[in-house]
Amino acid sequence: MVAKIQFSRGIDEDAIPDVRLTRSRDGSQGTATFFFQNPKALADDSTEEITGMYMIDDDGEIITREVKAKFINGKPTEIEAVLLMRSSEEWDRFMLFMKRYAEENGLEFSKS
Repeated sequence: MVAKIQFSRGIDEDAIPDVRLTRSRDGSQGTATFFFQNPKALADDSTEEITGMYMIDDDGEIITREVKAKFINGKPTEIEAVLLMRSSEEWDRFMLFMKRYAEENGLEFSKS
């Protein structure tokens, strides 16, 4: 079972994100905001264009184009990506991906 994140097709991101989730009370909509500190995609030697955030696993991929870089002293240091989920099915699919991604990367989920 494979679960990985890419910003450019074919190049896996090594940085593990901080992920914050919100969900509407009725469960019909949700948001996942990813924060990547010093990701490989922003490294000085990276020449690939960031075309979105691709969450890839055995069931396919989830894509968001809402990707922003943050700069400190003119250098990119962080990527923030936002995934909007507009149905409970999209939420469930995302949570399945995150479960797989967490297992691959030794992460755990904690409610705040």
